[in-house]
Amino acid sequence: MQASPVTDTRAPAAALHPCRLRWNQPWQWLALGVRDVLRAPAIALFYGLCFWAMALMMAWVFRASPEYAMAMASGCLLVGPFMAMGLYEVSRQLELGGAPRFSESLTCWERNLSGMGMLVMVLLVLEMLWARAAMVVFAVFFDTGMPTTATLMQTLLRWENWEFLAVYAAVGGVFAALVFASTVVALPAMLDRGTDALTACITSMRVVCLNLPVMALWGLLIAALVILSMGWGGVFLLIVGPVLGCASWHAYRDSVAGDAAAPAGEEGT
Repeated sequence: MQASPVTDTRAPAAALHPCRLRWNQPWQWLALGVRDVLRAPAIALFYGLCFWAMALMMAWVFRASPEYAMAMASGCLLVGPFMAMGLYEVSRQLELGGAPRFSESLTCWERNLSGMGMLVMVLLVLEMLWARAAMVVFAVFFDTGMPTTATLMQTLLRWENWEFLAVYAAVGGVFAALVFASTVVALPAMLDRGTDALTACITSMRVVCLNLPVMALWGLLIAALVILSMGWGGVFLLIVGPVLGCASWHAYRDSVAGDAAAPAGEEGT
């Protein structure tokens, strides 16, 4: 049976108004993400396998060259949102009452090719800076010899390495926060509304600034779920990855209003 066509409801790029969010909404986004995954399990499984493959690759890098682990993690953090675009499209089609199509989830980025290309270039530059910063931190602050995989935790937890751990975490946290703030609703907005990269990133940062505690909770939930799912060889990413991808679509839908919405400062709580 052929699926019903999905109507394109993308709004003009100028119609982007950040909305105020409530504390309980991140949990609602996760519940909606689970619902969408259950409604499109085959497509979700494909993207779950992709996320799992990323985890396996990162584990291999961690074992082979621990000094490149942060660079690999940053690369996955940048690639992950683009991979999740197919899941945004799944949730978008479900929201419009249509049946998700695997082929459309793979090619949805073509609707805003120029904007996506610009954002990819910006994030690639950011990833290279992040990787270089990680290597500099290792070179400057890690002076007890490069650890092997077997002795990594023992070496890192030695008292003389506290400065390295603090700086390493701080540098990684800054870059992670920057990527999160600039992309948390940017990619869904570009997919849904045809928004250009600059407008989408600025809107994403405005959403985060307006709802800093709630978006910080959302970021911590994402980080916690990803870290917890890395156990058992990252196999839990088969489920967690698609759920977070679909949930991120609903986070965008609650965070950005269209033409009829009031400016951010007038949104209700």
